[in-house]
Amino acid sequence: MPAAAWDAIAGDDDPFVEHAFLQLLEESRSVGRGTGWDPRHVTVWDGTTLVGALPAYLKDDSWGEFVFDFQWARAAQAARIRYYPKVVAMVPYTPATGTRFLVAPDRSRKIIVRALMEGLRAMAEDEGASSVHVNYLDETERDEALALGWPKPRLSVQFHFHNQDEHGKPYESFDAFLARFRSSARKQVRRERREATEGPFTVRTKPGTELDANDWKSLDTFYRMNVARHGSYAYLTPAFFAEMPKRLGHRVVASLAYRGSDPIAGTLNFEKGSRLYGRYWGCVDDAPFLHFECCYYQLIERAISKGMTRFEAGAQGHHKLKRGLLPAEVHSVHWMRDPRLQLAVESFLPEEAAAVQREIDMLAGEGPFHRSGTGGT
Repeated sequence: MPAAAWDAIAGDDDPFVEHAFLQLLEESRSVGRGTGWDPRHVTVWDGTTLVGALPAYLKDDSWGEFVFDFQWARAAQAARIRYYPKVVAMVPYTPATGTRFLVAPDRSRKIIVRALMEGLRAMAEDEGASSVHVNYLDETERDEALALGWPKPRLSVQFHFHNQDEHGKPYESFDAFLARFRSSARKQVRRERREATEGPFTVRTKPGTELDANDWKSLDTFYRMNVARHGSYAYLTPAFFAEMPKRLGHRVVASLAYRGSDPIAGTLNFEKGSRLYGRYWGCVDDAPFLHFECCYYQLIERAISKGMTRFEAGAQGHHKLKRGLLPAEVHSVHWMRDPRLQLAVESFLPEEAAAVQREIDMLAGEGPFHRSGTGGT
């Protein structure tokens, strides 16, 4: 797939749907045969001109998606309906809201989105897949899918920082952000930041273009140590990290804690346009609150200083709420080939959505901000 043609329709704010990121996943064998993610990208052409694309994968499991459908798979098995393979349209291992329908800006979006979704369903039929799952849509793309007759959407929750004060304006500084916190919550954040950098540690946030060889090597080490610590699986291969400085360095932001000149903890993050995305944390040594400093505070501060609109800190984590990342809706749409399974899923989704919405409403009221929304003590 021509890189220039693909990136011309990739949008302004999503680094993960760019050609370099998707290609590096494939070339490093982080996706492909034996990984559970077999590329099946859907494209729309006008002659020899690429005018639409949708990253998609044929999957024989449900790992690495974070829109959990294990119960659906078990229900299908109980009904003797084969659930795998299935088709998933998202960026592998990346639970980040972003662009799914890549559309040339000078073309009819409605026509091309329709062609992409029809192509996605036709591909699933050809592959004998049980279902199609389009994950981490923004609200506009969700509505586009529903307008095309796709079934009811699924609602999930994450925690995001939105760079918007009580008047709808970007924060002028991290202190201005903290000024909206209740006094007790504000004191807690300041104490955590202070204790994280007491003693021998120095924390720095740097773009990938400023990272040296030791920094890059440490990010790989942190990733693998954290995976091992949680008994998980290292989806990203060493080859992905080895090529990342050259291929993705311009999109990377790392928040690193040093003892002297040696990185001992940090996060690998990505940014593009108005968005900053937190991805992988790890450490070879730790200190109280160092995780919060590298994963949240440093990156919120960067988002504010660069005038970004949003910082997403990854899936799950109710502890993010006290650090000023508020509950945010996450959307996906799902189509099942078997009408029995489709009926069961469609019956379940409204009940689940109502429960998720209640959770979002409850969590929003438990955030750190002053009840009046004006800061104060």
